Amino acid sequence: MDLRILIVALPILLALSWAGYNIGRAAIGQLQIAIKQFKTNQTS
Repeated sequence: MDLRILIVALPILLALSWAGYNIGRAAIGQLQIAIKQFKTNQTS
């Protein structure tokens, strides 16, 4: 494998994984809030 490919691909992969981590964390938080609100609305 050519080293230049790795040099170009590594920052892109790091950026994608960081964005995925942040989006995933926010999505899980939103899902937890939605489940909590759904449970409170079901009992009322």
